[in-house]
Amino acid sequence: MLLMITPYRQWGIDLDPQSVRQMEIACALPVTVRGALMPDAHVGYGLPIGGVLATQNAVIPYAVGVDIACRVKLSVFDIPVEKLASKQDLFRGAIERETRFGIGAQFTKQQREHAVMDHDWSVSPITRRNKDKAHAQLGSSGSGTHFVEFGILTPGSVGSVVLGLEPDKTYLALLSHSGSRGTGAQVCDHYSKLAMSKHPELSNEARHLAWLDMDGAEGQEYWAAMNLMGEYASANHACIHEAIARHLGATVLVSVENHHNFAWRERHAGRDVIVHRKGATPADAGALGVIPGSMASPCYVVRGRGDEGSLRSAAHGAGRVMSRRQAKRTFRWQQVQPLLQQRGVTLLSAGLDEVPQVYKDIDAVMAAQGDLVEAIARFDPRLVKMAPAGERAED
Repeated sequence: MLLMITPYRQWGIDLDPQSVRQMEIACALPVTVRGALMPDAHVGYGLPIGGVLATQNAVIPYAVGVDIACRVKLSVFDIPVEKLASKQDLFRGAIERETRFGIGAQFTKQQREHAVMDHDWSVSPITRRNKDKAHAQLGSSGSGTHFVEFGILTPGSVGSVVLGLEPDKTYLALLSHSGSRGTGAQVCDHYSKLAMSKHPELSNEARHLAWLDMDGAEGQEYWAAMNLMGEYASANHACIHEAIARHLGATVLVSVENHHNFAWRERHAGRDVIVHRKGATPADAGALGVIPGSMASPCYVVRGRGDEGSLRSAAHGAGRVMSRRQAKRTFRWQQVQPLLQQRGVTLLSAGLDEVPQVYKDIDAVMAAQGDLVEAIARFDPRLVKMAPAGERAED
């Protein structure tokens, strides 16, 4: 079938054909206005991970993603970096006590408290039904690509000024990656099925790109639920960082965070549109963001350049080069441990589907998007925890 594809721009030269095909299908939708494909792109449901799609008065649940408002947060502490090596058990205990990992992970005895639980959870029957579950999971980290880790932050000369840190100094920092947990997944499941039921005309290739009209009740309901999940995901990270800082008796000097599975109302080329960033970081001019690599490669704090060709977006990470199933068949921990030791990384838990070798070179990804963001600080992981092996991925 010959598709009438809305023009889109692509960053990176080593993108797999399947993710490019997914982007082309998305850009052939009648509601699509513009698109962009980031250098970390890989295959997803409907829109590829790393896909950015602007639509006219329509929201696509699967173009937001299963883990609505998946988010990264970095906090810089006032603790000397030397303590991370000399008192590793203290930091290990802080992670293992103050958050939870895995599908359904929650706090059963001492639930976290946050003002987000006082929001209106009746905006959707899905959020209303899952409010208690969401409260129990507040402050947890989930599975898949999600992690909590300590490491060393090195700001550049620009980063020192922008972040208000001392030049020529390294800092101990905490980095977390998680989203809206089980409730966000339920919201996606419900509204994506609803959208697909409204668009039986879509081909099998395009069915996960079914949309909801923003003028309709269903579209408005999903939009309200999505935004609540955005507030919830932000609160989730706030609880993790506050609890760990309190556990360590630390003061937070500065924090940087951003969503990368979300949709925003924005104006581009004189037109009001809905911009979906599925595994893509907002990169408005001057906006700060966080782009992680892997458990053994750097993460970068970035400042957006506001490039309109990318719909003011950038990559959200290194991007996978291998499926989870293939990774489990390919690697054994004895192949991975030498690299972790070389990089000075202590791994508390993770599955083989998250080893460094399943990701692209983060520095190559950053080089491919130098016109989209400016790296202003580098974070190197040292103590990493992810969901243990055997957990189904939530992302």
